[in-house]
Amino acid sequence: MDDRRTPLARARGLGSAKDGVGHWWMQRLTAIALIPLVVWFAVSLVMLSGADYATVRAWIGSPLVMVLLILVIGIGLHHGQLGMQVVLEDYTDGAWRVVWIVLVKFIAAVFGLAAIVAILRIGFGG
Repeated sequence: MDDRRTPLARARGLGSAKDGVGHWWMQRLTAIALIPLVVWFAVSLVMLSGADYATVRAWIGSPLVMVLLILVIGIGLHHGQLGMQVVLEDYTDGAWRVVWIVLVKFIAAVFGLAAIVAILRIGFGG
């Protein structure tokens, strides 16, 4: 078919482009937030190498460490989910796109919740 419409006319009605900016900014903000968190986590792991179970458990039990671990998990999974969503939007078609995006969000939420519960149980001695 010979489509003589302008690019703008072909794009009208395909959905709003306003949501992409918020998604883009959230990816950048989570990436920036992960820089110091991952550095802290890596340094902590190096410092704890060779430590016994009781030492690591006591370390996780510190309120500051629990908060930072929850932030690493939460922000890291959110950042990963945002990146996977972009890949799925670019490389999948039709109804499967929505199914995969929802599945990735669900998996990130379940893993995040499980990790947070585990951190809190260890931290509070459960």
